[in-house]
Amino acid sequence: MECQPWFHKYRGYEDFLHEGGGRGGWCQNYHSLKPLPGKSSCGGFHAGEVVISLAVTGLVFAGILTGYVQSARNAEWTGYSLAAQALAVQQIEQGRSAVWDYSTGSTRNELTNLNLLNPQYDSSTKTRTGYSWTTLDLPYSGTNVVRATNYVTVRMFYFNNVASPPVQLQMMQVDTVWPFTVGTVATYFTNSIATYFAPDNRDPNTL
Repeated sequence: MECQPWFHKYRGYEDFLHEGGGRGGWCQNYHSLKPLPGKSSCGGFHAGEVVISLAVTGLVFAGILTGYVQSARNAEWTGYSLAAQALAVQQIEQGRSAVWDYSTGSTRNELTNLNLLNPQYDSSTKTRTGYSWTTLDLPYSGTNVVRATNYVTVRMFYFNNVASPPVQLQMMQVDTVWPFTVGTVATYFTNSIATYFAPDNRDPNTL
């Protein structure tokens, strides 16, 4: 007896048994049931499909982890840069607090007395240079500190580069160099800031 696929007629195996299929009335050999044409006799995934799906999943997770690591690294770099910029502004504020006054009997120019290491003066360009270093204002534990160096340049010049009228200015530039370490590789960055100073007149009798 040729066996017909029971799922053509019945909704399930229970209906098949209820109609006598299990007693041989409809089909004498249940194990000889044939699958539908074009349908596989067994379902599942091939090994290639499993490998590809695992590879895609691994790439997705790797991209997510890389994004988190990169964003954390960029946030850390931003903190370093802001701390270095604050350090440069602090050095500029020291120059702003200095007195440069021509109204007194002797010219008072405290910009030449900044507390710098290795101070040097070039009389031909009227330029003073020096440097200072300190620790960046960052969270640290123990000796895990980050140091930065301020390279300071103070140059005196005439307005519009002409001595008539004799209007003098001084430019102060601060270049803050700081390291950023990723793994074992340290990369150095520079934050620069500059400002101009004009002489004061603190003698009210000359106003």
